[in-house]
Amino acid sequence: MAEFNNGNRGGGNDRGGNDRRGGGNDRRGNDRNNEQQSRTGDSDLKEKVVAINRVAKVVKGGRRFSFSAIVVVGDGNGTVGYGLGKANEVTDAIAKGIDDAKKNLVKVPLYKHTVPHLMEGKYSGGYVLVQPAAAGTGVIAGGAMRAVFESAGIKDVLAKSKGSSNPHNVVKATFDALLKMRDPLQIAQARGITLSQVFNG
Repeated sequence: MAEFNNGNRGGGNDRGGNDRRGGGNDRRGNDRNNEQQSRTGDSDLKEKVVAINRVAKVVKGGRRFSFSAIVVVGDGNGTVGYGLGKANEVTDAIAKGIDDAKKNLVKVPLYKHTVPHLMEGKYSGGYVLVQPAAAGTGVIAGGAMRAVFESAGIKDVLAKSKGSSNPHNVVKATFDALLKMRDPLQIAQARGITLSQVFNG
């Protein structure tokens, strides 16, 4: 009996089941720590939900609803991005949209809390006009465009949507306009002139 019991204990140790389980738990713990660190790094980004759309699919038992959400994220200092999330629940769709937006962050040029110069943006049926405004003007723009400007840190701007009112097209057209703008500091350095000469000639 003694030899039989010792054999079982030895066999259990040889298989190392407890060791493998312990190693697996350690790996899962490291993954959680990495996720927490990545979320902490993105904590300065603020999310704004632009639009939520409900989609109904007719199936044999009735209707099945799903949701799509377009989300804009930004740090208020020139970094901004947008994303689209789809899920069966609103909260899950928003969460997916935020994750998608964080993967598509871009840097847009700013000058005294406004845009450097007038620019037009176009995407599909969306057509927008964006121009700088004096300090204290505020964000004069529609809902979809306003979310992009506020997330980017633009406090004074005049904007008008002249095409499609679809929020997807408006947001993408606004990004097209912002990405086509040129940084006045880079232009001044390239020309070898001062920043005031760039604007005043």
